[in-house]
Formats: sequence, structure tokens, C-alpha cells
Amino acid sequence: MPSPRTTRPRTGRPPVTSRTQIMTAARRLIDRDGWEKLTLRRLAAELGIGTTTLYHHVRDKEDLMVLLITDHAERIPRPELPNDPRERIVVAATALHDALAELPWAAEVLTVDGFLGRLGDTALWHVETIVAGAVAHGCTLEQAVDVFRNIWYYTVGELLVRARTADHQHIDRDKLLDRRELRFGDRDSTRLPHLAAIGTRWPTLARRDIYPQGLRALVDGLLTHATTDTAPPSR
Repeated sequence: MPSPRTTRPRTGRPPVTSRTQIMTAARRLIDRDGWEKLTLRRLAAELGIGTTTLYHHVRDKEDLMVLLITDHAERIPRPELPNDPRERIVVAATALHDALAELPWAAEVLTVDGFLGRLGDTALWHVETIVAGAVAHGCTLEQAVDVFRNIWYYTVGELLVRARTADHQHIDRDKLLDRRELRFGDRDSTRLPHLAAIGTRWPTLARRDIYPQGLRALVDGLLTHATTDTAPPSR
């Protein structure tokens, strides 16, 4: 009589059973190698599973990025919004900036054409709040979209420049700003008088966080332009 088979215990990593495990591993890969190098094949290898198994949880890399950004947005507390529409825009834009600053690669991912529209409702709270604030201030829906787009470009641009000069290039930002090329004291003062006058102070000035001041100036200008320049052009 044949002896019954003995079930051998599985060795290695346990099978993945949740999206949480997948997203944790994906963040680990992004932090280590950058989001550009993240693939489902590499993620599956990191988890110790087959790529086919991973497809049961995510459709493709873009779907995975949406999940990561949405999960991050859901875990960030929303700020209390003031009554003034202009201030609501500033608060929401600042919260958006700070949220993306905690996830530096997300700013670059979100610049992909059409990606913003794939995010869930929770992740779009900032967009809705900015557009609603512009409408409450007197903008049309079309003007409100323009207000958001300009704020978006300013915010993402600021984040990308900072990320590119530090994290993405793995270079200390202070050392980068201290490079000789960014010191203008020895430049031709007859051709570049203002830069020459700034001289060695450029790195110090460039380190300052001026996003809040720039945001307020931008919002003021956008709202003023949108609500005062509404008359149709004369023929």
C-alpha cells in the first residue's frame, strides 16, 4: 500500500494577498531606483511572485502609479478651509504642494498627459477646491480651469526643479548651488550688470523657500485678470 504523500512546507516569501503589500514593495523600489525603472516584472521579483499573479491586483504600471498616489492622498489630512475664496485657493494649493513634496516622484508622474484625470475622487480634492474657490471669487468655469492650470504649472515646476537638483541626481543640493558656475561675481559687469552685482550671493538666494510668496502673488494676479478682463474684445 503506497504511503500517503507528505505535504512539504513552502519555502521563501509568502504569497502576496493584498494591495498594501504590493504598494509597500513598489515604494521601496521607487525610493531605491526611481519611478522610471519600476516595472511590473521587477516588482513581481521583489515580492517573490510571478508577474501573472501581480496582474490580478494591478493592470499595468500606470494603474499602479494611480494606486500609489491615491493611497498617499487618502492618508494626508485635509486642511481647514477659510471662508474667503482666495484664501481657500492658497490653502488648497499649499496642501497640494506639501503633499507632492512628500512624494517627489509623483509630481513628475502627474505631468504625463491625461494622468491627472485617472486619479480617484480623494486625490482630486485639491483640484476641486481650487476650481471651486475661483468660481466663488467670480470666475467662470473656463477661467477657473485656467487658474488651476497656472497654479499647477507653478507648483509642479517648483517641485521638479528642486527634485532634479537633489534627489533625482543624488547630489547634495547645497553643494550643487555652491558650484562655481552659479557664482556670478566674476562675470562681465558691462554685459550682465545685475548678475555681477548679485555675485556670490546667488546660491544663498536660490536656497530660500519662496513658494508661498510666489503662490499668493500668482493667485492674486490670476483672479484679478480673470474677473476684470471679461469684456469681449472690440472689433
